[in-house]
Amino acid sequence: MIQKKYLLVIGGCVWGIAGFNILRIGIETYSSYISFIHILLSVIVYGMFQYFVFQKMVKKHTQRILGYQEDKQYFFKFFDKKAFCIMAFMMTFGIGIRVLGIFPDVFIAVFYTGLGVSLCHAGILFMVNYFKHVNYRKVEEI
Repeated sequence: MIQKKYLLVIGGCVWGIAGFNILRIGIETYSSYISFIHILLSVIVYGMFQYFVFQKMVKKHTQRILGYQEDKQYFFKFFDKKAFCIMAFMMTFGIGIRVLGIFPDVFIAVFYTGLGVSLCHAGILFMVNYFKHVNYRKVEEI
């Protein structure tokens, strides 16, 4: 068991690593498709996921984690069951569309790049929340 504040670090690492891997796939595929419209579409994908999914998810999980009554928690409690199901679906869907070749490479390049940056940003937000919590606790203790 670990202190609950470290669950924010675990969440940040999980989403950051996932985002980096997805972004890497997107960038590797992007080389043949770099254009203003494709970059703009990647930015739109990033914005949609950040605004409608990950920003809200980070806030929800941060509040849940910091709201735990006991300071010591199991490391896997950085997410709830629903979040683990969403993560499993996203991984299965992402691997599936690439293996089955359902979408053209230009889609993978644009979509994965936008999604990857958004996931990395979510990881960073978890880390920011950790440091905010740690610094707030230090001020509170003075």
